[in-house]
Amino acid sequence: LFRMLDGRPTTQFQDVGGYFDLAPTDLAEDVRREIIIALTEMGFEIEASHHEVAESQHEIDFKYSDALHTADNVITFKFAVKTMALMRGLHASFMAKPIYGICGSGMHTNCSLAKDGANAFYDPDTSLQLSETCMHFIGGLLKHARAITRVANPTINSYKRLVPGYEAPCYVSWSAGNRSALVRVPTPRGNSTRVEFRSPDPTCNPYLAFAAMLTAGMEGVREKIEPPAGVDRNIYHMTTDDRRCAGIETLPADLAEAHQALLADDLICRALGSHVVEALTNVAQAEWDAYRTTVHPWELERYLATY
Repeated sequence: LFRMLDGRPTTQFQDVGGYFDLAPTDLAEDVRREIIIALTEMGFEIEASHHEVAESQHEIDFKYSDALHTADNVITFKFAVKTMALMRGLHASFMAKPIYGICGSGMHTNCSLAKDGANAFYDPDTSLQLSETCMHFIGGLLKHARAITRVANPTINSYKRLVPGYEAPCYVSWSAGNRSALVRVPTPRGNSTRVEFRSPDPTCNPYLAFAAMLTAGMEGVREKIEPPAGVDRNIYHMTTDDRRCAGIETLPADLAEAHQALLADDLICRALGSHVVEALTNVAQAEWDAYRTTVHPWELERYLATY
């Protein structure tokens, strides 16, 4: 939540609260409460809300549903949040990395699969209580993770978030609890067994992102794709050689690389359809060319007085 100045958004913080801050900070807490009340009246079932790591950064979690309904809810959620913030004179931004040097904003997406009314990811007889179906779903996600990145992280700015050190994943890996991994399996089991895909950010089109994720995961289930061994170490602290020995790939470093990964992935391209891939190609080329040829303030500060 950022302050407005003369009717335009700024990057001035509305509060300086921290992660799970319980004490009232200021206007931001009131706005978050009003957003939750409004969403509840609109039929949302809010499961949790709290202050996030960065100043003025907030998280609201709503209950799961099928993929299409959840994608609808993401769009409705964003419009409602922006409207409620504006009524308080604030700008709610879903930009992936609006401020350098602090945590960006992600859209951690939890996936589960049901069969005959039961959670198909749960198996109480395995060491992690995860079924073969769950492991194969993870295997599919990891196999196609680089291509999924193009739709899960669709802007130039998205890749400023996917860097080490700020709780955002940048390595293709999974873990039962490691928050530096791309795919994490949260602790709850039984009917709550689920897989958390941590790379998407809220600038994405959720219809495309969820379609790509489900396509990848379900191919894993059909083809019985085994994931690599889970990584319990902090991947950010591993050396390049450590990651190479563990077979840990990196996610694309920018939009151009991510788009090439998408074009190289026949499964995800077929799932999206040629018309969508063509549109994504046009957008990526236009965005990348504009960004690549722009002289940025960093360049002026770095070079103007020196050369």
